[in-house]
Amino acid sequence: MDSASHPGEMCAPASGAADPPSDIVAVELFAGMAAAAGRRRVTLPWKGGDVAALRAAVSRACPGLALLLPRSAVVVGDRYAADTDAVPGGATVALIPPVSGG
Repeated sequence: MDSASHPGEMCAPASGAADPPSDIVAVELFAGMAAAAGRRRVTLPWKGGDVAALRAAVSRACPGLALLLPRSAVVVGDRYAADTDAVPGGATVALIPPVSGG
């Protein structure tokens, strides 16, 4: 889904920027998270903080993701990140929802 506003979306519209400026963070969503949010990318105002603060910001912007966020992996740049790891302004972050399979 693109970043244009759609009726019934579960989160605020994204700016659509390809490379985020240093005062925002671009959050890529996958699988069930993208479906729940109604988009694959969310951009948020961000001056920097840790992964836990980013999870809280995403939850406020996209309340439909609140139940998945605590169980989702976070990738900052090209590395998996713990809740205490820094997320600088201008970062691109991927949220990977829990998966199951056999």
